[in-house]
Amino acid sequence: MTLYDARQRPLRDLRVSVTDRCNFRCTYCMPRAVFGPDYAFLERDELLHYEEIARLARIFVAEGVEKIRLTGGEPLVRRDLHRLVAMLSATPGLKDLTLTTNGSLLRRQAKGLAAAGLKRITVSLDSLDDAVFKRMNDARVPAAQVLDGIAAAQEAGLAPIKVNAVVERGVNDGTMVDLARHFKGTGVILRFIEFMDVGTTNGWELDRVVPLREMVESIDRELPIEPAEANYRGEVAKRWRYRDGSGEIGFISSISQPFCGDCTRARLSPEGELFTCLFGARGHDFRALLRSGASDEEVTAFLRSVWRVRDDRYSELRSAATSGLERVEMSHIGG
Repeated sequence: MTLYDARQRPLRDLRVSVTDRCNFRCTYCMPRAVFGPDYAFLERDELLHYEEIARLARIFVAEGVEKIRLTGGEPLVRRDLHRLVAMLSATPGLKDLTLTTNGSLLRRQAKGLAAAGLKRITVSLDSLDDAVFKRMNDARVPAAQVLDGIAAAQEAGLAPIKVNAVVERGVNDGTMVDLARHFKGTGVILRFIEFMDVGTTNGWELDRVVPLREMVESIDRELPIEPAEANYRGEVAKRWRYRDGSGEIGFISSISQPFCGDCTRARLSPEGELFTCLFGARGHDFRALLRSGASDEEVTAFLRSVWRVRDDRYSELRSAATSGLERVEMSHIGG
């Protein structure tokens, strides 16, 4: 079955945030001034149990979801994540199971995740310059630790590996080419992301955004690239390839070139609230439904009632009028 929203966008992708905690304090996502020692994170009993996530996954896949991505927070800080991966990988009809991580804990977990059924992985790495990277992650983690995590993922057979870099003007935009040069020809797909106004705590301002056009020009001057066709409808990144045939690179442009019209993604928060937009304010409570003893049919009916009226297109409407609106934090529901 294919479930469509009010704008005839199918439900194809489910992003599951397994925790609101993270061992980084990235300035564009989880600034330490807000998420400090006194911040009230969710208690363990408030989190969806792995069995609850697996049950929802079966229901969502039956309604058309083809890909599940595990996110956070940092998903690898949640205990025994490989158990959830094993449950999800056994979901009938699921075509793709992947995970987004900051990579700092991958060395210890990559083999176990791959053995449990994880197919591929995306790693966040904003710069190879340690001074820049440490300033952005605000956790004193060097780039070498993340690169070692990527190497561990390669050794475990997780492929293709993608690397995401959020680009912020005056912070790490000057290190883009070095990052591209490092991964060019390695089979790792690098993707640059425009600094987004997800949540309300990261101090987002439009003049700190490096738009897609400018990012493409920066790379093309040093490492010539050309546009490539999208792999499928709803693909987030705009694909480019190196003219010398040494691989591809991507750009995610939610600010300068919104892609709401092809958005096929739903996001499940750690406590079981479903958000139909990355920039949403409030979710729909699936945990209460599960824990009240609802049948699969009742959960399915609730999902259909939520998705069929979905009309979100925040990025297309972004303006001064939307800037003050309440929005869920990216650290809570993933990117």
